[in-house]
Amino acid sequence: MRSKTQNPKPTHILIIRLSALGDVAMSVPVLRVLCATYPHLQLTVLSKPFHKPLFDELPNVSFYPAEIKTKHKSIAGLIKLARELENEGIDSVADIHSVLRSQVMTSYFKLKGIPIAKIDKGRAEKKALTREKNNIFKPLKTTVERYAEVFEKLGYPIDLSMHQFPLKKQIPGKVIPLFDTTFKKHIGIAPFAAHAGKMYPLELMEEVIAGLDKEKQFQVFLFGGGKQEEEQLNALAQKYNSVTNLAGTLSFDQELAMLSNLDAMLAMDSGNAHLAAIYNVPTITIWGVTHPYAGFYPFGQPEENALLADRNLYPLIPTSIYGNRFPKGYENAIKTISPQQILDKILKVLQR
Repeated sequence: MRSKTQNPKPTHILIIRLSALGDVAMSVPVLRVLCATYPHLQLTVLSKPFHKPLFDELPNVSFYPAEIKTKHKSIAGLIKLARELENEGIDSVADIHSVLRSQVMTSYFKLKGIPIAKIDKGRAEKKALTREKNNIFKPLKTTVERYAEVFEKLGYPIDLSMHQFPLKKQIPGKVIPLFDTTFKKHIGIAPFAAHAGKMYPLELMEEVIAGLDKEKQFQVFLFGGGKQEEEQLNALAQKYNSVTNLAGTLSFDQELAMLSNLDAMLAMDSGNAHLAAIYNVPTITIWGVTHPYAGFYPFGQPEENALLADRNLYPLIPTSIYGNRFPKGYENAIKTISPQQILDKILKVLQR
């Protein structure tokens, strides 16, 4: 076991954030500032293999894939993973996920005398924000701020106001032909979300797309994942000359390059909103039964870019943190945002 005085300040931090995509993406601005503030510090990010392209831009950051569906699936597999990482020379752990898998691993590291800092998820405040009776409706600390606190616990405080966005990514050759330069602006739309209470009805989203198509100056790219979403987006794209469906056509690193070169992004309270925001793309978000007060607002975006369901009609919003629970009738809350409101907001953001 290590002596507590052997290495008072860590030099190689393991960062654990296995999922979900949006939450992983929100760690990127924090790591940008951390790398810029402490250029000597070595960082290793542990996450799903798919997430690796998110961290390729960062200096002094290496990526370690967690094969949580195969060789690292069981408790024995997680211990094996912890041993592998210990052999990489890590001397501290930032657990910015704090789930059962990460807790198994941090327990191993604690036994080895390796310092651990974990995220405070603010469960009590979030419960107070979303409970039906006597809820406390006030903005909570953002997820990005909660991530930053973990590194402060390890002796590395950062000032998020010092964050600088990177340059746009270079567009891969395969992607270049997708950009039609006859259009003045290029807009991304990600119409899906993990839960129905967070997703704008596709038939209403089509009205937004039709309005953009009518302008004759915007090219629209549709983002999504999974076979069913691909089919729905293909059917939608075929109706409009200005619309291109990207679902299922690009690798993740190509998709990130595409995103970083957009003039605006329209998304739900979902991963695509965070992906666009970390590349400084003006991001308009649509909120149904969730709310920005829970701390998951896209990084660096102005408050006015959020379109919120009407809380006068649906006063229990936010009904849950993730949008997976809501009272009967609240599935219609998101419909209080009209297609015209969305269209007007996009046009305003593009003029800004």
